[in-house]
Amino acid sequence: MPDPLPDLASDTSPDGQLRSLLGRALNSFELPDDTVARLDSALAHDSTLHSAHHSAGLHRETYRHTWLLADGSPLTLWELVHNTGRDRTPQHEVYVTEDELHLATGRLPLPPECAPDFTLQAPLSPTLLPPVPPRGHVYGHVDPDRSVDHARRLLRRAENPDAATRPGPGTSRLLSGACAHEITQAFGRRLSQGFALYEHAFLLRDGCEVSLWEVEHTATRDGRHMCEVYLTQEAARTAIEHRASTRPARR
Repeated sequence: MPDPLPDLASDTSPDGQLRSLLGRALNSFELPDDTVARLDSALAHDSTLHSAHHSAGLHRETYRHTWLLADGSPLTLWELVHNTGRDRTPQHEVYVTEDELHLATGRLPLPPECAPDFTLQAPLSPTLLPPVPPRGHVYGHVDPDRSVDHARRLLRRAENPDAATRPGPGTSRLLSGACAHEITQAFGRRLSQGFALYEHAFLLRDGCEVSLWEVEHTATRDGRHMCEVYLTQEAARTAIEHRASTRPARR
């Protein structure tokens, strides 16, 4: 019998299911940014076992994860789970199209005849829903002192090699009016190995939102942990690419 669906996070909301999938998939960084952005408006989520194959201690399962978006359309991601690596531990991969999934399964060291043993078809019925705006940041408890202190500490630990790229006094003054904040890890476009990107979103007293983008890495000569902070996601990703290309050799 095929294994049950992979253990999902306790958060069963559409957002929680997406974070769980991206967190366990080894190639989640390859997902297009626009696909991840569309999932911000997801209202419901469903997972089904699509196909499975077990033989000689090796196994492969594919799962279909479908989200219902605010405009009534479904968006599907395909998850491949297999234990064909050297240590036979389960590996998870995620793909946007079924064709990409088939290419990935074709690369596995399984017999050629191991086409899907069965297929479960469970399409979502079309649903008409009124359009809703994309989900914004979820700030939770309003605590101006805590948010202003977080902004101050974030700006203080920024070690941008180019001082001109570091948020300046104007940003510091602006964030002195923060009343709430949220920190989320950025997914989507590929990040170089050893780098992490976080969005620090701040809600100001006038209702405006401001985001700073923090790059964490150890691409230093002595392997020391380092943080850089940028005003835009593009500037942060550009810095990651530059850092990765000029990473010093370890002694």
